[in-house]
Amino acid sequence: MKIRAAVLRQMGATHPYAESLPLSIEEIELDPPGPGEVLVKIAAAGLCHSDLSVINGDRPRPVPMALGHEAAGVVAALGPQVDDLAVGDHVVMVFMPSCGHCLPCSEGRPALCEPGAVANGKGEMLAGGRRLHSHAGPVNHHMGVSAFADHAVVSRRSLVKIDKSLSLTEAALFGCAVLTGVGAVVNTARLQAGQTAVVIGLGGVGLASLLGALAAGAAQVIGVDLSDDKLALARALGATATINARDADAVEQVKALTRGGADFVFEMAGSLRALETAFRMTRRGGTTVTAGLPPPDTALPVNVVTLVGEERTLKGSYIGTAVPVRDIPRYIALYKAGRLPVDRLMSGLLSLDEINLGFDRLHAGTVVRQVITF
Repeated sequence: MKIRAAVLRQMGATHPYAESLPLSIEEIELDPPGPGEVLVKIAAAGLCHSDLSVINGDRPRPVPMALGHEAAGVVAALGPQVDDLAVGDHVVMVFMPSCGHCLPCSEGRPALCEPGAVANGKGEMLAGGRRLHSHAGPVNHHMGVSAFADHAVVSRRSLVKIDKSLSLTEAALFGCAVLTGVGAVVNTARLQAGQTAVVIGLGGVGLASLLGALAAGAAQVIGVDLSDDKLALARALGATATINARDADAVEQVKALTRGGADFVFEMAGSLRALETAFRMTRRGGTTVTAGLPPPDTALPVNVVTLVGEERTLKGSYIGTAVPVRDIPRYIALYKAGRLPVDRLMSGLLSLDEINLGFDRLHAGTVVRQVITF
């Protein structure tokens, strides 16, 4: 079938994207779903910094590539060997398919699926190959999803069925921002009620982490960002304090508020400077968690004496250490109960044709989560 999709053919375009148009809206061919695959009619897809880092070249991927990895939609057709979904079901897409058989999957860590990571790196489906084509040849898949399109064929293992009572526009955020941000708090860090938390970088993932820390019962949740507007939003969402990252004494402010440093500091900005700052804001015996993804050649110099002598922990968190089939329904239940107001993270709705303008806004830091609706 023919679909409309946002295709990236070359990384590193100049700003503004509304003029350079790194993403071209093209009519391309989508193959029918193969064994273990599902055709989904996309309802909504969020614009994330992970997409932006592919566009600007910080995270190199094979091009041409149909971008988009955070989305929700409706099952339109089933491939062979898919018998646990039905046409019309509502689903959230997950950008790391899990094979269910490799060592990480068998340990209950599907976010680290080895075949899934290999397929994503190649721009292929979990079962191998590509289902997208243009007049110039094959088009690569983005994270097995390629959701900036009106339809997508994805692995069954990239989908979580959800209750139809939830708006699909809101549901899209649960596939990345919420899954990653909340998961970093409750799965990776295992923050307990009464502990203290700092979140550096208040984009969609960072603010989801802030909401997750509040839902988990943190005694203090401090937001840190360069944007006063995002700091104001963090306070409106319940942050106990906010600090502008430009403040020369930002680390000292956190230590004063938390009596020496926070139990957990979450770095969600994706920059080396932010991670170094997060480590300095962490208390003796505390844990620094990073879910930010800077360019792949970024290295962190760590004072080993501090790491050992203060019994620090530095942890990475990918997709919030998620078990998506377990976590997405839990997070949706918290949202419905009013304890995880992720709808307040949405900055506005866009059409597919406005996607380059949307990424200009994301690059400028003036928005949190924009959602394309179809």
